[in-house]
Amino acid sequence: MGLKRDIIAEKKKLRGQVLALRSALSEEERARASLLMTERLLGHQWFYRSEILLGFVSFGSEIDTHPLLEEALRLGKRVYVPKVLGEQMRFYRIDSTEDLREGYRGIPEPAGDTESFDYEKYRGQAERILLLMPGVAFDPCRNRLGYGKGFYDRYLEDKEELALRSIAVGFRCQMVERVPAEENDKRPYQVICV
Repeated sequence: MGLKRDIIAEKKKLRGQVLALRSALSEEERARASLLMTERLLGHQWFYRSEILLGFVSFGSEIDTHPLLEEALRLGKRVYVPKVLGEQMRFYRIDSTEDLREGYRGIPEPAGDTESFDYEKYRGQAERILLLMPGVAFDPCRNRLGYGKGFYDRYLEDKEELALRSIAVGFRCQMVERVPAEENDKRPYQVICV
């Protein structure tokens, strides 16, 4: 129990340090990195080949995902974004980022009255899907430090195939030497920090 407590304390400390760095980025640095990340993902074969984007709506000091979501919609991809329901997270389809409203912790979310993503329907067809993951910090071994509630860890618990088509995105300052990891922490398959 002491080791788990140590890891939790280490994660909390790292989370505070990286969030401070991320918040200190200038508007110009943010805009440049967000544009670069959008271009990198638009040119990524997983994005190009996917029919479905399980994205996330950027909030606060996160790298801006709105241009990518809008472009995916324009290209005719089916776009789903998360909505928090108690301790769980589900992805709901959106037709526009205008459909979002303030949800969990002030994060823009879909209303939850549209089609929800049904993983079982696509089991064995992961190449049709791209999952984007937010995070606070990442390391070279693809460990990911989230915001501490474990939503993505729980969501990916029984979706190994989907985890193999996941990319975490962030700013360069979010890449650290080592993220303390626990057994149940789910790692993205790729990390793009710009």
